[in-house]
Parts: sequence; C-alpha cells; structure tokens
Amino acid sequence: MTGPARDGAEDEVRALVPDVPSLMAALDKADYLADPGLATALFLALRLPQPILLEGEAGVGKTESAKALARVLKTPLYRLQCYEGIDAGEALYEWNHQRQLLGIRLAEVRDLDLDESDLFAEQYLLRRPLLKAIEHPGPRPAVLLLDEIDRADAEFEAFTFELLAEAAVTVPELGTITAAHPPIVVLTSNRTRDLHDALTRRCIYHWIDYPAPERIAEIVRRRVPGSTAPLALEAASAITRLRALDLAKPPGIAEAIDWATALAVLGIEHLDADVVDRTWGSIVKNRDDLELIQARGAAWLIGGRSG
Repeated sequence: MTGPARDGAEDEVRALVPDVPSLMAALDKADYLADPGLATALFLALRLPQPILLEGEAGVGKTESAKALARVLKTPLYRLQCYEGIDAGEALYEWNHQRQLLGIRLAEVRDLDLDESDLFAEQYLLRRPLLKAIEHPGPRPAVLLLDEIDRADAEFEAFTFELLAEAAVTVPELGTITAAHPPIVVLTSNRTRDLHDALTRRCIYHWIDYPAPERIAEIVRRRVPGSTAPLALEAASAITRLRALDLAKPPGIAEAIDWATALAVLGIEHLDADVVDRTWGSIVKNRDDLELIQARGAAWLIGGRSG
C-alpha cells in the first residue's frame, strides 16, 4: 500500500531509529543487547521494509529481539506461536460459533428475522494474530512475530507468507481488509526443518550465535539486579560448558536468568559443587540430561571448585 498513511508511518519509524547505532542504543535501553550484525539486519527490515528471518539454537534471544523491537517502536507485538498442525483459522480469524448460536436463540425469543449478514458481522469475528497485525491502525506498523515457523508445515508457511506479501486478507462475508500499515514481520526458526526457498529468498536472513559467557553475564545482570558480576559470570560460564555436552535440551539464556534468579533468592554469592547440586532444577529440564551431567559431576561444571 502507498499513500500518506504509509508515508507517515515510515516517517515515524525513521524518527525513532534514524540509523543502526541509534537502533542499537534503543535496543540496549529496551534491555536487549544486539551485536552490530543483528542490529543492522533489524534496521534493514524496518527500512526496506522486508521480513526478517532469525535462525539459531533455542535460547539465543530470537523471540526476545522481536519483543524488544516492538518496545523500541512503541507499537504492539502480535505473536503467532507456530506448531505442527496449525491452520489458517488459528492464525487469521474464525467465527465465534457460540455467540452466533446465542444470537439465533435471542432472535427466536424476540421473534426477529435473521439473515446470513446478521450472523456473519464483525461482532462475531474472532481476530487472530495475523488479522490483528493487518488491522493495526498505527501510527506505526505493528511487529508480527511468527515464532518457530519451522514447526508448521510447508503449506501453512506458504499461506502466511503469501498473505503477508499482499498485506491484505479477504473475509468472504465482510470483504477484503487491507493493511493501512503493513506489519514488520519477524520469523524465527530453530531449524527443525528447512524452510522453502520461496520464503527465505524474500527475507533478510540473520543467524544468531550463542553469546560468549561475558555477554550472557551482562544479560543476566540486567535481568537479575540482585546478581553480582562475579556470580553472573560464573553461572554464564557453567551454562556455556553445559552446552558443549550432547544434551537433549541444552540450557539457554532463559535458563541462565532463571538460575541467577534462584541463586539470588538463596543468597548465594559464588558457585560451588554443593550449590550446583542443590539447584540443578533451574538449568536442567530433562532426566537423561541430568544423569549425563551428574556423571560429569558438579565440580566439573564449575571448573573444579568444591566449596
């Protein structure tokens, strides 16, 4: 869509993030630490505009980047969590059949005539994330997060991208709804399957590596104010060491934050083997993984310290 409304929205975005350094600073203020590569990719997604596909292992901050971007732009985030078997009704819209039945019964009680247009009116429409993002009135475009798109099947992947390319959807009973401000689209993938070339070639692509312990520690300190710098670094280093093992569910940044929070609640000032043995549940969420790690020993996890 072109015209004054879209031009005004683009001007609003430019004013908030005129360049890559300003976007990095704004993300930092929104408690998200982005390296220059990710900040550049997000900036281009805003300016071109073009969907951005973020890939990386679970727990590297893909979802959080979309949330932080919405905070920076002061606009709503609409999140569609994808999963195997998800269909268009759960992503776009469906009709509220219970309310329609209630409307029919009320009309019967009041001896009123109902036609199809009465039952398929806007008050009976249940809007799902895709439709909400398209209908967003502005003044800036909404951020639409298609989280873990790789979990959906290829047909659903094609459906969503075709719809977003047009920034419009047709509801047969209501007509075509066109976005005044096409959403900023962020797709994430954990690479459980390869995405179709038709999707990837139209997206800006960025792979998010797992951060170094020092950066994890910085993230932990921001999210857990009660965590000291040495303890945050100890926890981050331990998490990084765990990820080197062949675990079914490797801990990510979220587990590092959970662990640091638990340690702060317990008043722990530094890690030792005893502390690790008592707090496994904050970082290990799989019995087989737990047995594998315990075979290595808590002292190994923290570099040989026993207390």
